[in-house]
Amino acid sequence: MKFRVALIVLSDRAASGERPDACIAVMKQRLEPVYAIVRESVIADEPAELQAALIDVADSGAADFVLTSGGTGLSPRDRTPQATAAVLDYEVPGIAEAIRAESLAHTRSAMLSRALAGVRDRTLIVNLPGSPKAVGESLDIILEVVPHALELLNDRSEHP
Repeated sequence: MKFRVALIVLSDRAASGERPDACIAVMKQRLEPVYAIVRESVIADEPAELQAALIDVADSGAADFVLTSGGTGLSPRDRTPQATAAVLDYEVPGIAEAIRAESLAHTRSAMLSRALAGVRDRTLIVNLPGSPKAVGESLDIILEVVPHALELLNDRSEHP
């Protein structure tokens, strides 16, 4: 069975059409054909809009897994972690910690990431950085364990 994933990019410039988004293509390249992409969206860096999207996807059962990209840094418009935290039932800190730890080998600025991961209902939500290169590297770090996490969330697996 394929797990269903929703992709959400947060970028004021991409949402306004000022520049094209390049992160969804990287996510799709890493995820297909193992995951079924059920939703793709590019939205502005607006916490309320992200919260509404996360709530809709998780509470409707539309996806098992949500990836967000962007809004995880230190600029005043980077509000993805706060918006995500506000709708989670609980955090899964090891996912974000693993991404930061491994990413430090590629760039020292990885330590500035505030990305987080957690669960709402039975949906795993993971914040990724906003650059296509960092999105790919981050997915390479976590995708080995995501299927097991999703199986556990859906009562389809036992602990090893």
